[in-house]
Amino acid sequence: MKAIVYESNGDASVLQLVDRPVPEPGRGEVLVRMAVAGVNPTDWKARRAWPLPQGWQIPGQDGAGIIEAVGEGVDQILIGERVWLWEAAWQRPWGTASEYTVVPVRHAVSLGSASFDLGAALGIPFMTAHRCLTAGEFMPDKLHAGALSDHVVLVQGGAGAVGNAAIQLARWADACVIATVSSPEKAQLAAAAGASFVINYREQDVVEEVRKVAPDGVHTIVEVSAARNAAADVQLLRTGGAVCVYADDGGEQVTLPIRALMMPNARWQFVLIYTAPKAAKAQAVTDIAAAVAQGAIRVGDEAGLPLHHHKLEAARAAHEAVENSVVGKVLITTSDT
Repeated sequence: MKAIVYESNGDASVLQLVDRPVPEPGRGEVLVRMAVAGVNPTDWKARRAWPLPQGWQIPGQDGAGIIEAVGEGVDQILIGERVWLWEAAWQRPWGTASEYTVVPVRHAVSLGSASFDLGAALGIPFMTAHRCLTAGEFMPDKLHAGALSDHVVLVQGGAGAVGNAAIQLARWADACVIATVSSPEKAQLAAAAGASFVINYREQDVVEEVRKVAPDGVHTIVEVSAARNAAADVQLLRTGGAVCVYADDGGEQVTLPIRALMMPNARWQFVLIYTAPKAAKAQAVTDIAAAVAQGAIRVGDEAGLPLHHHKLEAARAAHEAVENSVVGKVLITTSDT
């Protein structure tokens, strides 16, 4: 099989297209013939800095394909199932940027008739968004239609992959969604994703505009840039509200006023899906699968998530696009499945 492999940390030049034997699924694992792999920021961050215990790594946490074989203890009925994958390469060398990969069976989720592009766009972004929408003290543990019907959600950075996922999941759960963006073009993307209100923070006062929609404040904030937005976030939380921080765009340090956050019993929740509680991740997979089955998740321009396709041999360009903060979702086509 063809696979993208790196054997040392570094820039995208360490990625090599190589021939490798097709792996055998072990006990509790499935072999997946990959169709599309998703590329996330943690893929290039891992490539640059994360240790390589096996001495090599196939990158890619997310993807979609077809189960071709199963290991001991896995029901043969799964062979032929179209699936989406999550955390394929977390503490494992077998990522999704390959013609085949092996994952624990619980990391291969039925995709039904949804497209492989959609399946490859789920994983890390949607699971991260799910955690942000359920980690607050007064947020539900599960998402479903109506779960957020009395909630106002603020998505800071509504045109990013996680921002897009948060908008789509929150709207599926019937929340009122306010999104912030930095340009008219990104405003169109956030609106296409389903945001009820969109604020251009370069031209409008975010606190003033949000308060027009939610005079009592918002229930939760999905935060991409805590250092830049902390002062506004503090002013926008309602009693019991939460700021869920999933990235450090715009700065690595944040300063918070104690009394202003103590009074409303506010929560600042930091989110990294890899080390999130197992139960939270399991619920995220269940809820995302349900949203997919109900047709509530979309990809492409019409969903506010432009797709950028690269062939397997162009994995370097795919990684560089994500590292350079391209707007939309970068996908690697791994086969003609």
